[in-house]
Amino acid sequence: MSEQAITIIGGGLAGCEAAWQAARRGCRVRLLEMKPRRFSPAHTSPGLAELVCSNSLRADDPESAVGLLKEEMRRLGSLLMEAAAATRVPAGKALAVDRNRFSALITERLAAEPLVTVERQEITELPPPGAAPVILATGPLTSEPLAASLGTLTGRQHLAFYDAIAPIVAADSLDYDIVYAASRYQEGPGDYLNCPMDETQYRAFIEALRTARYVPLRSFEEQHYFEGCLPIEVMLARGDETLRFGPMKPVGLPDPRTGHEPHAVVQLRKENLEGDLYNMVGFQTKLAYPEQQRIFRMIPGMAKAELVRLGSIHRNTFVCAPELLLPTLQLRSRPDLLLAGQLTGVEGYVESTAMGLLAGINAARLLAGRPPVVPPADTAHGALIVHLTQSEPSRFQPSNVNFGLFPPIRQKIPKRMRGGYRAHTALESLDRWRQDEDV
Repeated sequence: MSEQAITIIGGGLAGCEAAWQAARRGCRVRLLEMKPRRFSPAHTSPGLAELVCSNSLRADDPESAVGLLKEEMRRLGSLLMEAAAATRVPAGKALAVDRNRFSALITERLAAEPLVTVERQEITELPPPGAAPVILATGPLTSEPLAASLGTLTGRQHLAFYDAIAPIVAADSLDYDIVYAASRYQEGPGDYLNCPMDETQYRAFIEALRTARYVPLRSFEEQHYFEGCLPIEVMLARGDETLRFGPMKPVGLPDPRTGHEPHAVVQLRKENLEGDLYNMVGFQTKLAYPEQQRIFRMIPGMAKAELVRLGSIHRNTFVCAPELLLPTLQLRSRPDLLLAGQLTGVEGYVESTAMGLLAGINAARLLAGRPPVVPPADTAHGALIVHLTQSEPSRFQPSNVNFGLFPPIRQKIPKRMRGGYRAHTALESLDRWRQDEDV
């Protein structure tokens, strides 16, 4: 066992999971957490792994993408999945926990682990390169001094502080008797799918937007939007016609079935090479999630739309992972420094924890002089890594795990059976990888 210690900055979900994974591989760990010396605007408890927004870890069925991610984590010996099972509360098909007991159990387990030392101190700048790896897992509310230190290392232009995420819809859930392919001013089928609205449909749509329920800004969030990336509700507040001159502009997009331009158009852009996911262009929003499901299904051609990612705008510090990160979660410019959690560009409790798990495994391997590993792309962990490192940098945005991030299924499999097929394939692939790489 090396006398050197892995340093982990941040005692949230990702940092705690990273510490556990490194310790169970025989590594000494210094876990640095600023609470209770200092609290972020969203945190109130001195405990580690504090759940801030919700006590739900979402679906637990392995035939869903996030349920599959959880099952992979269990097979990789996740402390947080073990704690979630021990503190579970009834929530139907979802995995929800007693958040106080959950945090307390993780705090106790790490305090009792002889290879982990928890130090309560605030870190305001990145430690210099050394012999032992460092994991930065400070989450979406990384303090300004530490974010500035990371920005100095990576280039401030590679760091974002607010998400502006448009919804993503499954292509096979659209009605192609209504939706048509066209790019603005181009003849013939184009690269976009277009959902046409007449004036009556447009008026009903904007009235639904105007009276909908929105997620309020939290106390630590400012209404700080870029003019080129405004929420649809902010644009609507400037006038009823604003959306028609913005993301819903119909000019140059005649419906081939009528030969005329619609009153308004919602454009959908391919989200992946396979073309099974489409992004709703310009539809970043703070609409409450149930309202998004209701209102966006008012759009012609989207009555039965499957929204695999919903829109959001909120404070979230993250890096442009495709430009900065290796698939091992090491920084390209400084391989002794790994990122974990939401800083990498994933969304959600479970996804953040999963990136902590991988960072902990790879930090331990680096300390032992072994090569770091990358999970197979057909696993949930691997699909997230592909998203982080192979997305188009200019359009990169954080994402939850979803099956649209996975490699396409080549066989003809009924839609209702695809979740089961992906789960079976992924878990077999994960088990082979664990054995082959001695993970």
